[in-house]
Amino acid sequence: MERSITPRPAPDYNRSYNAPYASSGMGRSRHPFLTGFAGGLLGAGLFGLLSGHGLFGGIHGLFGFIGLLIQIALAILLIRWLISIFVRNRNSSSAPARGSSGFPAGNAPALQIGSQDYQAFQQLLLNVQAAWSQQNIPALQGMATPEMVSYFNQQLSALTSRGERNIVSDVRFLQGDLSEAWTENGYDYATVSMRYSLIDLTTDMTGRVVTGSSTEPVTVTELWTFIRPSRGGSWLLSAIQQSR
Repeated sequence: MERSITPRPAPDYNRSYNAPYASSGMGRSRHPFLTGFAGGLLGAGLFGLLSGHGLFGGIHGLFGFIGLLIQIALAILLIRWLISIFVRNRNSSSAPARGSSGFPAGNAPALQIGSQDYQAFQQLLLNVQAAWSQQNIPALQGMATPEMVSYFNQQLSALTSRGERNIVSDVRFLQGDLSEAWTENGYDYATVSMRYSLIDLTTDMTGRVVTGSSTEPVTVTELWTFIRPSRGGSWLLSAIQQSR
């Protein structure tokens, strides 16, 4: 059995990430409303000067000059207030979206794996190997995703077409190390480095040994990925990869 398959996994197995937001910088951006508003004030003032009525309708004495200063100050405050609103709106729209859990959208939160989960992974290893050796597809359907079952079925069919059969026995779990675990789109995922030994023997239909040994066990280390609904349910085998 060649264990180097990574089929298209169950729903949303491949984790997706948001592209980083690239800001053009507020110092280089202009808002058409702000530039039009400021230009309108300046134009009105210049028109007043050219027509002989002063910068804002004329300045008559000290009170007129104070009134002009007040108008200019109010205009500056209004423009600064509008700019601050625009900056806040731009920053809020550029910030990455966050889910109800507080994690940025696309970044899946970590998942806590307990002792019962590890026991389930170990038992799945033993059961999957036994079902494979027995060519028991219905049993595999209760332990693996449809994509993995399809792969197993293809491999068994290829063996049959060559007139061969692969038999594994004496499977012994040696060590399991969690590589990563996360929750995404309503599913829990866990990838575990599985190290185990087994008798791996391939024979033809007459019983003649093609590859492997009936007495010498081999040790294998593989990355097994498991999936289950986050709302509860049993773990299923989703992918197998050779460990590098």
